[in-house]
Order: sequence, then C-alpha cells, then structure tokens
Amino acid sequence: MFKKVAFTMFAVEDSARARAFYEEKLGLERGSSDKAGVWTEYDLPGGGCLALFNHPDPAHKRERGSGGATIALEVEDLEAAMTDLKAKGVEFTSDVIKSPVCRMANIKDSEGNSITLHELHAK
Repeated sequence: MFKKVAFTMFAVEDSARARAFYEEKLGLERGSSDKAGVWTEYDLPGGGCLALFNHPDPAHKRERGSGGATIALEVEDLEAAMTDLKAKGVEFTSDVIKSPVCRMANIKDSEGNSITLHELHAK
C-alpha cells in the first residue's frame, strides 16, 4: 500500500528564521520553495525530504514549540556534529542517548521543533 515517506513536514512560525536555521546551521540546501515562505523543501542526501510550512492564515498559525513530530537525521560522526552545532548556538535538549543499534542526541530548531541526530553503530 505505501511506497515510502514522501516528506516530513514541520509547521513554522517565522519562515526566514527557520530557513536560516536549516541552511546556515544545519547546512541543508533549499529545494522547492515559494518566495513568501509558505512552503520550503530540503531534499536530503540518500532520500527523504524535510518540508517547512508557514500557514498563510493567521487563524491557523501554531504556537512556537508546540509541534509533535520529530525528524531523525543520520550523521556519520555524532561528536563532530554536536561540536559543530554547539559552536553555532544550536539548543541541545539531551546528552548522548545510547541504544543497542545507535547513538543519538536531540536538538531544537529555531521554531521549537525536535530533531534527533542519529549515528548507527559500525557493523
């Protein structure tokens, strides 16, 4: 029935601030987007897409930090990613979390959405 995840979407309050976070701090390259900032896509290496949506109707705006979804972004070196992001002022909401198959750390984007940095153990 399902083929794949088409995209993961985060609601954002401030498109310019959110774009700056994803492009300047995380280093993602903007793909499809509109000038008004209602919709912005970031195609991820290896597949997948992260979309940012800023509802144009103020009655449908969401409160900053009220998002319920999390996207997990795979990294090659968790320590290096953490060092880089901390130097850029990114807010971490956890220390390193260890599991049998991976190590993770959680951050918040500029809009209060949760992002997990995910590093698989070497096989």
